[in-house]
Amino acid sequence: MSELLVDFITSLDGYASGEGWPGFWGLEGPEYLAWLGGQPEVTYLMGANTYRLMSGFAAGEIPSGQDEFRPEEEESVDGLTQASKVVFSSSLEEPLTWANSTLVRDDAVEAVRVMKSGGSGLLSTIGSLSLCRSLLRAGLVDRFRVVMFPVITGATGAERIYDGYPDVALEMIEHRTFDGRIQLAEYKPRVLEHPPLAVPA
Repeated sequence: MSELLVDFITSLDGYASGEGWPGFWGLEGPEYLAWLGGQPEVTYLMGANTYRLMSGFAAGEIPSGQDEFRPEEEESVDGLTQASKVVFSSSLEEPLTWANSTLVRDDAVEAVRVMKSGGSGLLSTIGSLSLCRSLLRAGLVDRFRVVMFPVITGATGAERIYDGYPDVALEMIEHRTFDGRIQLAEYKPRVLEHPPLAVPA
């Protein structure tokens, strides 16, 4: 059976990106990059918006506010190009142009449920906030990992990660600090029907 990881990189205030900021908010360091490079092989799951953005980068589109990719960003995009990717969308058309990408038009939750039960290895989300939220609500997420970068993007932050989430209890299974400033926290999530101190009606 496959394991499903929801994986986010965030600002301290819970944004997935910030207008005018480079990838990793420009704050990645050698320890963090070495850890990224040593991650196991995964199949990435994403929605249409993330696919359009990331496949554009792979095709050479430069992020807004930058003149060129930094080497760290190029390496990250190259790694994604080589990886297997499953894209859930009713709006994209086949064939997908980004290498190693498979389009799935079926309901994402049910498709992932089948992928988990009939497969092996690790499935991991990338971006795709609404997809992650749906998979978590459905109880399909085995591990929830957040890497927090030391910046608050209150004025420029985009894509608030936790809006619309249910209440979730998190059991920590790993934590570490990279380069003296980047915090990783990994949890086993459990969706709650009500706060733990509430009395059920």
